[in-house]
Amino acid sequence: MTEDADQRALDRRTIATRLTAERKRRKWTKPEIARRIRDSLPDRQCPDTDTLLSYVKRWEAGKVGVSERYRVAYAIVFGVDEDDLFALDGEDSDINLNQSVAPLPFGFPAASVDSKPTVGSQDDMERRRLLQTALTMGIGAMASSGESVRQLLDLAMDTETRSIEDWGMTCVDHLHALRTLPPAQVRDGLTPDLLALQRQMTTASAKVLPDLHLNLALLGFLQANAVTRLGDHGAAIRWWRTAKTAADASGVLDARLMIRCKEAGFGVFGQRPLPTVLRLVEKARRLAGDGHPFWTANLAGVEANALSLLGRHDEARRSLRTFVDRDGKDFRTDIFPTLWTTDALHFTESCVYASAGDESKADTARDLVLSQSSEYQYEANVRLHEGLCTVVQGGSDAGARQATAVLTTLPVPYRSQMITQTGRWVLDAIPPAHRDSSPVAELREALVLTAPN
Repeated sequence: MTEDADQRALDRRTIATRLTAERKRRKWTKPEIARRIRDSLPDRQCPDTDTLLSYVKRWEAGKVGVSERYRVAYAIVFGVDEDDLFALDGEDSDINLNQSVAPLPFGFPAASVDSKPTVGSQDDMERRRLLQTALTMGIGAMASSGESVRQLLDLAMDTETRSIEDWGMTCVDHLHALRTLPPAQVRDGLTPDLLALQRQMTTASAKVLPDLHLNLALLGFLQANAVTRLGDHGAAIRWWRTAKTAADASGVLDARLMIRCKEAGFGVFGQRPLPTVLRLVEKARRLAGDGHPFWTANLAGVEANALSLLGRHDEARRSLRTFVDRDGKDFRTDIFPTLWTTDALHFTESCVYASAGDESKADTARDLVLSQSSEYQYEANVRLHEGLCTVVQGGSDAGARQATAVLTTLPVPYRSQMITQTGRWVLDAIPPAHRDSSPVAELREALVLTAPN
């Protein structure tokens, strides 16, 4: 056997071990994983389950490699990133074979391989499941309000499917809510629609399933956004995985790039180490390739934020320049068009210039954001950028007071991890010799008291 052949055999065994471990962690049999793979393929043009079972056995034995088509299917079924699942020795992978299994993403069948209910009985079973979910959630939800439970009860009695246009409007409505309402309210409002979409996908035709996957990717992104604001990073990362696998299943490259760009961008706010954020940016760039200037620009904007927080200000400015030069109306994406606003560019400028202590440019960017944006989180964060810039210029106490004022005047329901993390950047920028002053102590206390519960 040649050296290349030896390496290929080793690579197959590496993947085989990972696929077997991922299946066993979920307590799935080989026939069940074969059925799930078959159900996950958008076109449904695939071998029967028995043939797929023979493939699974060969893949898990390391006898043959997994083709690209089935790699995507495996990633969808497991709810993980394809690149991570099939990373070889020496490559980066976020898969941890010892961690607990994330819940199955919305939109993918969870029935036993032997379960073949009729349409009528399936509807009845779904109603009972939703009612049980409502009762279970009611223990906690009733303590504050019964709205989430009411929505689930309504869903349990509603068997009508929605059109793709209706699902698109649902996504737009939730985006508006995210920009204007407390994040906990947005999270709770998304839950029944995610359940409704899950139910519709289990019976959808092959023709509409890719469009439903696309809407699942958008709703998954919005849920990841909401729970990030609530400081639940573990849940957010699982929702990013759900959104990515759904986008991959839709076959829409713009959707795949959007989710990865946003995942990296949100990672900056304490969700991921900054070097990991830069790695996510690079992986998304490889997916984009050439000919996608909008995504090249937006990924450069994320990179600029991360580099500025790492103190690599010259590199951050170069990435920012790419963002500014290439982000224009001629390059706009058609995916989720209401998501993209010009204040995102100025927000990035505010962060990069404030981190470098460039007061004049930071002030200009901040004023542009405040004049254009109606989102509470943008407004609070650019004002915190002002405090950061003051600290960088040597005004530790003044910057700490500015940040404390922003944090303590924010209404309790609107407290967000992304705002808290920006406040921490202000604290982190204060030199050690100045951290014993009263204003800095007050900032430290404010960060604790105003963090999202």
